[in-house]
Amino acid sequence: MSAPERRFNEAEVAAIIQTATHWKEPRRQSAPSAGEGLTLGQLQEIGRDIGITPDVMSGAADAVKDVGTTEFRHFLGLPLRVERNVKLRRRFSEDEWEQVVADLQEIFHSAGVLSEDGSLRQWSNGHLEAALEVNAITQRIRLRTFKAHALVLTGAGSGICGVASGALVSTLLTSATPDMRLVTALAVIAAAGASIVAATAFRLKSWARHSDRRMSEVAARVIALDRSQRSSPDALSVSKIAD
Repeated sequence: MSAPERRFNEAEVAAIIQTATHWKEPRRQSAPSAGEGLTLGQLQEIGRDIGITPDVMSGAADAVKDVGTTEFRHFLGLPLRVERNVKLRRRFSEDEWEQVVADLQEIFHSAGVLSEDGSLRQWSNGHLEAALEVNAITQRIRLRTFKAHALVLTGAGSGICGVASGALVSTLLTSATPDMRLVTALAVIAAAGASIVAATAFRLKSWARHSDRRMSEVAARVIALDRSQRSSPDALSVSKIAD
């Protein structure tokens, strides 16, 4: 019995169509809703409707499979850091790095700040960073973002809830007739701390999903650029950067 056909989820469908469109021409196309996922055959049918050949769509699907996955770094079970690395098959030119920066500015809605340090090219916006890393063997685009204030809020909320809860339990266990005003106050403080953690967790999960989608789109565009053009004479290289 043959294995079920690979189905692509909504994010992958958007990335595949973005990649295939980039290979075909520079204009952007929006992807239809993928529902529970689309097979390669269904994607090829969509491609025919928008002028992309089945071979190009198939190649774009292979590229998206190679894009990798987003990694989430957690604290107390909450995603505080989102990272993604995109390995390149060749060295990017200065113009191509500028294209990546333009895509970052469009996708993250920010001008950002550019910097250079030897072979490192970096674009940043607060705790959001994108870097073109070059060495003698490989080259990659590294994306990462960190929710710094959420760490403070989570730690503070957990601390408040823990201290208040501990004091509440101690009060109830050590006093035959506990002061109900104190009990009520401690319970309110513990609930407030728990509320801070819950609200932060809700916002963090939404932020992590948005960051994942945006990084996936950046990765798809980078892969499309990496595979659609040959390295130009001004491609970044370790020897050139060192000069």
